[in-house]
Amino acid sequence: MNQASTTASEPATNLILYGPPGTGKTFNTVAEAVRLCGELIPQDRVELMTAYRKLVEAGRIEFITFHQSMSYEEFVEGLRPETPSPEGQEADSGEVNTAGFRLKVEDGVFKRICERARLDPGKESGDLRLDRKRPIFKVSLGRRGQEETQIKAALDANKIRHGWGGTIDWSNARFDDWTEIKTELENNAGKRVSAHAGDLVCTYSFRSDMQVGDYVVVSDGRDRMRAFGKITGDYSFDGDAAYHPHNRSVEWLWRDDLGEDRARFYPNGFRQHTVYKLNGALVDWDGLEGVVLGVRSLPVESACTYVLIIDEINRANISKVFGELITLLESDKRLRADNEIQLILPYSKRFFGVPSNLHVIGTMNTADRSIALLDTALRRRFTFHEMMPDASVLEEAGQKCGINLPRLLATINERIEYLYDREHQIGHAYFTACRSQADVDEVMRHKVIPLLAEYFFEDWAKIAAVLGDLESHDGGITGGFLTRSPLKAPPGLEEGDAVPRYRWEVRSVDEGFNYGKLVGA
Repeated sequence: MNQASTTASEPATNLILYGPPGTGKTFNTVAEAVRLCGELIPQDRVELMTAYRKLVEAGRIEFITFHQSMSYEEFVEGLRPETPSPEGQEADSGEVNTAGFRLKVEDGVFKRICERARLDPGKESGDLRLDRKRPIFKVSLGRRGQEETQIKAALDANKIRHGWGGTIDWSNARFDDWTEIKTELENNAGKRVSAHAGDLVCTYSFRSDMQVGDYVVVSDGRDRMRAFGKITGDYSFDGDAAYHPHNRSVEWLWRDDLGEDRARFYPNGFRQHTVYKLNGALVDWDGLEGVVLGVRSLPVESACTYVLIIDEINRANISKVFGELITLLESDKRLRADNEIQLILPYSKRFFGVPSNLHVIGTMNTADRSIALLDTALRRRFTFHEMMPDASVLEEAGQKCGINLPRLLATINERIEYLYDREHQIGHAYFTACRSQADVDEVMRHKVIPLLAEYFFEDWAKIAAVLGDLESHDGGITGGFLTRSPLKAPPGLEEGDAVPRYRWEVRSVDEGFNYGKLVGA
């Protein structure tokens, strides 16, 4: 993998590939991301990109390009205006309610992939992990003591039951719709039903929002739980039931009639609503698995690897983008590490840590900004691999074009390093796709020469020196790439006062380029 190779036994958790433009940094980043995800790296570029896209679609690789206006709110989390949350779902503690709308905390790309990595159940986890993508509904079956008999009857029957919604059978498919449930309740009551009414909220959550495969936790007051299970059946109506005719079948994964502390997996106290969906962002799945699965739970090391690729990482203000989270990138500060650190995020006010199964790979174009100018805090937390131009990879392309491309590239870069520095060399990737001299001409005319003009701030004498077209005399020059013609001094300037000035031009397409002098042929 060129200079960027890392050992398979100890891959760098945070890696930056840096070098001049066109040295294959982005391509090697893709290959490294695929390798970290446990896939074999195909030799064929098309196959590699196919494997990469599959991992992107699976959510295990994220790609983002930093820019000068990149912000913490875009990368980690920020506030976004949104209409109020639907009934039956617990509001996020980070939401700020205002007139007619709310400011909701929206996760950025870094926080999203951190959450996916943290919640990953691992390959072939089977019943050793809960499905962390499933929602969890809190259900109250009654009050301990006063309704203990009916609570135990429901748990023994592998059921959850409630009485909201009266004696209406909600089995009809049209009641999938919240509006249909509201209309039916209003017709039955003969009056308007509030959107916050218990009959409406609980019926919709229990009948329509809850799906087979979702999880349910049975509350025991505000701060304890006594059962946790998976929904196995659709809504059913029992017309013979005295108090709780609305039912769903459940497979209990854990039950303890003495109860367990709710705080082991959820920070907020249970609300009094009979049925509602918990805020998934607040669920501590590791803590929940510890309660439900106990010693059978799978260790965190089994989780799949996730990779965040940050292209052009040096273009953004790193301190501004990462903020206080820069510390959390260190291997020993990550979740489950020896020196684990979690910080409270400024908008959501929730604890946050970086999981150990997330790798961060950045690319850095040294022509944009020297590595010496990179944020010191970032430099301490990343492993750096330099990627310089490799002229040897152009042997085959040079044979097809009839031009000694390796020598051409090496000569240009040697002169750039002399006149400027090694960080502004030309990468081999500019020429790898060339199959004829016309292709090389296109690269030189539209990519290399404009790049040299940018590097040397339109100092065409230096550009000519790089291309081998500079001559020591003061007259005109017809070089392999450039032509120089003296400019006539304006009238009024005495000959002794006039400074020699020239017009430099790139040779026309019809004239073509002559590579003999540059490559020494």
